[in-house]
Amino acid sequence: MSGPEKLLSKFIIISAFFIMLAGGMWLNRTTGDFTLKIGVYSGSYWGTPNSDSYRILDMAVARFEEAHPNIQVEYVSGISSDDYSEWLAEKILTGREPDLYFVLPEDFSLLASSGALADLTEMIRNDRSFDEKAYYAPCLEAGKYNGVQYALPQESVPTIMFVNRTLLDEKGIRFPESGWTWEDFYTICRRVTDAENHIFGVYGYTWLNALYSNGASVFSEDHSQCQLTDPRVYDSIRFARRIADLNQGYTVTARDFDLGNVAFRPFLYSDYRGYQPYPWRVKVYTGFEWDGIPMPAGPLGGNDSELRTMLLGLSARTSHMEAAWEFARMLSTDTEIQEELMKDSTGISPLISVAEAPETVAYLQQSIPGGNVFNENSIHEIMTSAVVTPYFPKYEQALTMADTAVSEMISSGSLSEDDLLAVQREINQFLKK
Repeated sequence: MSGPEKLLSKFIIISAFFIMLAGGMWLNRTTGDFTLKIGVYSGSYWGTPNSDSYRILDMAVARFEEAHPNIQVEYVSGISSDDYSEWLAEKILTGREPDLYFVLPEDFSLLASSGALADLTEMIRNDRSFDEKAYYAPCLEAGKYNGVQYALPQESVPTIMFVNRTLLDEKGIRFPESGWTWEDFYTICRRVTDAENHIFGVYGYTWLNALYSNGASVFSEDHSQCQLTDPRVYDSIRFARRIADLNQGYTVTARDFDLGNVAFRPFLYSDYRGYQPYPWRVKVYTGFEWDGIPMPAGPLGGNDSELRTMLLGLSARTSHMEAAWEFARMLSTDTEIQEELMKDSTGISPLISVAEAPETVAYLQQSIPGGNVFNENSIHEIMTSAVVTPYFPKYEQALTMADTAVSEMISSGSLSEDDLLAVQREINQFLKK
């Protein structure tokens, strides 16, 4: 089944759920002995090595059951992250969804807009132990839809820039410093590029990477308008074109980077964490030393990048709302659980006190060769300035339309405001339907 077909299938299933929800009444109280059901996937959603994906959950279950002898916590194991969305949608359609479940970033807006997720506003307001300021603001923002909190963050993964240290050293170029800019990035790429010998500045840097670091957005705040002709967006596209022009018509590939012939590559932080340590480092990149840093800053933005967050949501139909909330809050806010998660997984804790703790930073630096670039200051910079993509029902289709058109303009060398305006009008028409 293709991507659009999967999306349509999920939309139909969740829409059916919304109709079912509107037609029935569901209890919201917890009484007597019962089983609390959790929806979870196996392995790593980020696609990185994970030897025991259930260890943290099992630890949380044991603690929760010890504190609540009348509650048994249950989950189904073995559902891959690729199959998880479809599995969850089928459970929702048949009224057998878990009391609380992990929410993949790309599924959040659909689940929230259809009424599948419980509004957490009252629970947050009435829970004196819950502190919104304990989180990085972008992480908490990822669980909001139309200003309403429908999910709590469990772990987050920003985009960072991989740097081929070996290649920079060979060219006599200093490693980029904190706060580096577009112009610093462009200058290094220009100095590195040797098209004749197939040495290039960057692989995979897109106009969207530039846009996030220039304080811009593809869509308006109310999601009704595409903004390709906005000055910040247009400048970002032009910069991506400047970078692409350095390649002199050659299409740089992932293999070029893997062979050590490319200086930079935007990557998820999870890849940095997952593939730096031995033995994964040896299996992926063996011919050069590499490290990661924040993305270069645009003239109207900062060293910002896209943030993806795994979320925890409660079923709007659960009969055990209080227990489900308590378990979700524990997974999201418990310091011990979050510390263990940062060791086991390849994401970053949404809790400031955990992600920037001296013990956490020391562990990361010990487990990642050359990883001293990431300290509490760089983690704070990346996580506080991260950009949360504005998922909404037509987001993926509209963004694909924009990305396809803009990428073609950049690769063909034919870029004009008139062409961007035409694409913008087409997308705006789509958003109005």
